[in-house]
Amino acid sequence: MEKTKVFLFYWLPVVIYCLAIFIQSSFPSSEKISPFPHVDKLLHMGGYGLLGILFFRAYKTTSLGSNMGRVVLLSILSASLYGVSDEIHQYFVPSRSADIIDALADTAGSVLGVAACYMIFNKKFSH
Repeated sequence: MEKTKVFLFYWLPVVIYCLAIFIQSSFPSSEKISPFPHVDKLLHMGGYGLLGILFFRAYKTTSLGSNMGRVVLLSILSASLYGVSDEIHQYFVPSRSADIIDALADTAGSVLGVAACYMIFNKKFSH
């Protein structure tokens, strides 16, 4: 696949999703999302699970694509570090704060998303 198509199909979704996270984090947080305790942590996990999946798809197109261990590790690290950077960003946004528990939820979501993607990928291509 040519480089432009690879970028548009695999890497542009990562860039757009990271930009969406950044923009969303730039606005004041809502008072209460849900009456259920800690639902925001589940939202962090889901959001960063998706980011981990997007990174997994994108890294599979690189020269590392044949080394699944490195693809998995880089995908988890990339999504998790973006989560940490987002928490740092929120520290500087009025009415927001940096939260280590949110960063841990981002990391947990990254691990779960990449693990699910890895299992699906392996099952699909192991036959």
